[in-house]
Amino acid sequence: MWSGPRNISTALMRSFEARGDAAVVDEPLYAHYLKQTGLDHPGRDDVIAHHDADWRVVVAGLLGDIPNNKPIYYQKHMAHHLLPEVDLDWIENLRSAFLIREPRAMLASLAKVIPNPTIEQTGLPQQERLDQWLGERGIQPPVVDSRDVLMNPAGTLRALCDSLELPYTDRMLSWEAGPRTSDGVWAKYWYANVERSTGFAASTPKNGELPQRLKTLVKQCERIYQSLYDRRLKPVETE
Repeated sequence: MWSGPRNISTALMRSFEARGDAAVVDEPLYAHYLKQTGLDHPGRDDVIAHHDADWRVVVAGLLGDIPNNKPIYYQKHMAHHLLPEVDLDWIENLRSAFLIREPRAMLASLAKVIPNPTIEQTGLPQQERLDQWLGERGIQPPVVDSRDVLMNPAGTLRALCDSLELPYTDRMLSWEAGPRTSDGVWAKYWYANVERSTGFAASTPKNGELPQRLKTLVKQCERIYQSLYDRRLKPVETE
């Protein structure tokens, strides 16, 4: 699952872990990303110390045996962690999907952490490039919008499972609150809300003006977002 930041990506990881038949891995390329970019994210030194920062070693693990002999391996990736030096060929061995979020809401949230984000830090250009790369190989990944997941979790998750040829289960709709051993060491800095959660909660869109400094960026993001949104999976009817 290739996501941008502030896109309920951790909640979706919880959802797949709650199935019972899926192992999950949390942002396995994050340590490589931090080491190569030099960005000063919260817990940076801990992340690099506790997670492998060599993307080649990480990829070998992602393609190896699934942990705990589970039949499904859900890999939560941040699309912006795909730095230029990371070869893409390995991705053909996996089933990819995209998680997106309306740019104004995403940027309003992201700007609270990164006051002046670049478009590369939204993950959208990387999603677009990966989508094109996969398309050249005859692969069109399913796209889910975070608002659809929040407003209609059962219908959206059923559509996603159908597209990935996975059985859907209502176990994906709820989970126990608290931390997970599967969370990255950065959880203490970022996961307070999801650790309190027990399922997907419908959200009310927040209206408000973005700072002037983000006006150009939101237009750049909207172009890529819209191209992916236009083919997003529609929630299916559930009983």
